[in-house]
Amino acid sequence: MSFPFNERKSIQLAAIFLNMRGGEMKHLKLIKLMYLADREALKRWGHSITGDRYISMDKGPVLSNVLNLIHDERNPNQTVTGLVWSDCIQESDNHNVKLVRKPTAEPLSKAEIELAEEIFNMYGSVNRWKLVEMTHGFPEYTKPTEGKKGIPIHHLALLKILGKTEQEAKSLCAYGQSVKRTHQLLSLNA
Repeated sequence: MSFPFNERKSIQLAAIFLNMRGGEMKHLKLIKLMYLADREALKRWGHSITGDRYISMDKGPVLSNVLNLIHDERNPNQTVTGLVWSDCIQESDNHNVKLVRKPTAEPLSKAEIELAEEIFNMYGSVNRWKLVEMTHGFPEYTKPTEGKKGIPIHHLALLKILGKTEQEAKSLCAYGQSVKRTHQLLSLNA
């Protein structure tokens, strides 16, 4: 199960964190803050902010598509319309990312913006390596074995870890799949 990845919401979420940090931070810290926000959104509302896929990597859980965008590795199957990551956020030096332009569209809800601010207030001053250590302790994290780049973190399992019942988790996953299919159909007909 996965929701459709929403690059515009990912850009705005990243922009909020970068803006609160003065416009620039280590990309590892940004991706950890974004994961924490998505994880908390799943726990509270049953859906993530970004719609991204999660994977366990050496440095903990990450958002797969966002990591690719940071490294300028866009999915060739992804439809690009309007604002893209590199219009607003670019990798600078020494593994930093910086906000080069604030996104003009505001696709995040007021509740999602407040959650992002809450996450930053809780973890924005925490060293990125402490965030790595903290996320290594999450029950959904599995350290990849030698030679394996990453291990998928399935939404169904994560929803159950976050306190949803089996039925709630399955219903949310089914809903996510139907939303994703609808988005795919709409993009084919555009």
